[in-house]
Amino acid sequence: MYRWCTDEVEPHDRFDYWREVRSKGLFGVTAELERERRADFYGEFSLRQLGGGGLVELKASHYTVERSNSDIAYAPGDSICVYQQLGSGGWFGGMRTGDFAIANGSFATSHTDQPYRTAPLGAGGFHLRILKIPVSRLSTQDRRMRELAPRTFSDPGLAPLLGACFADLDEAAAGDNGATDATSVAQTSLDQASLDQASLVQALAHLALIERGIVRPGSRRGQAALRTARLSQARRLIARHLQDPGLAPAMVADQLGVSVRHLHMLFEAAAKSFSQTVTDGRLKQSRRLMREAPDRLIADIATSCGFESLATYYRVFNAAYGMAPGDFRARGPEGR
Repeated sequence: MYRWCTDEVEPHDRFDYWREVRSKGLFGVTAELERERRADFYGEFSLRQLGGGGLVELKASHYTVERSNSDIAYAPGDSICVYQQLGSGGWFGGMRTGDFAIANGSFATSHTDQPYRTAPLGAGGFHLRILKIPVSRLSTQDRRMRELAPRTFSDPGLAPLLGACFADLDEAAAGDNGATDATSVAQTSLDQASLDQASLVQALAHLALIERGIVRPGSRRGQAALRTARLSQARRLIARHLQDPGLAPAMVADQLGVSVRHLHMLFEAAAKSFSQTVTDGRLKQSRRLMREAPDRLIADIATSCGFESLATYYRVFNAAYGMAPGDFRARGPEGR
C-alpha cells in the first residue's frame, strides 16, 4: 500500500505539491483552489493494487477538480472507475449527460477518459473511494465502455451489493497490510482466505456495466458478478448478527431477498458453508473478546457470541483450535 498526506510538505507548499505532483502527475486531473485558501489545505490518499485494479481512498479539504481533454491527452487511463462516496457528497458537471450530485453512501461509475468537473458539496471536502480497473483486465470487452461519462447508479437494488463488495475489498487489502501480531496474522488470514480479490474487482466492474446496460444481468458474466456480490453481502449480514442465537439461513436469505436454496447455492462455491461461516465468525469473535477482556467470564463471552450453550462453545472451540477456551486464555498474547 502507498500512503501519502500533505503533512509531509511545508504548509505554504501543500496545495501546489498536491496539484502538480499528486493530482496532475498521479491522477491526471487539474486541481484548483483560491490562493487565499491554500494555506489551510489538507489532503491524504492511499493506493492499493488489488485483483487487477487500483483502490484509492482520498480525503481532502475543499477544492475543485477537472479532467479536461488536455488532461486526458496528457495522461490517458483507459479504465473503468467505480466511485463510492463516503463524505458529505459531491457534484459532477461539464459533461454531455448533464450535471448531477452524488450523496453520501452512493455510487457512480465512468470511464477515465471522459471529461468532467467535480467538487465536494459540503464544507468538509472530499472523502471517497475510487476503484480503477483497466479495460484490458476486464473479461468483458465492449467499445461502449470507453463512452461512459460519469453517472450515479440509479438501481437501488445494486447499492447494498456494491457496498458489500467495496467493504470486502477494503478488508482484503487491510489483511494484506494490517496485522500486528501472531494472533491477528492468523485471524486475518483466516478471515480473508475466502475473499478472492480478483473476483471482487470483476464483480464491481460488471455491476457497473449492468447498471449502464452493457452487461445483461442474466448473462454468464452478469450472473457471476451478482453471485459474488450476494455472497459478500450474505457474509456481512452474518457478521452483523453473530450475537443472535437465532441466526439462520432463512433470516439471511430474507434480508438478501433470495430463497434459502439460492443462499446455500452461493455458499457451495465458497470455502465454507453457511453454518461453517457462522461458527467460524463466532469463534473468532470469542477469541477477540478473551484478548480484550481477560477478566470476563467465558460463559458470558460464549453467550454474547451467539452460542446456544457453554457446552456447545467448548466443543466447537476445542475442535477448531485443539484446546479449551480457558487454555487459550491462559497462554496469553505471547503464546497464541
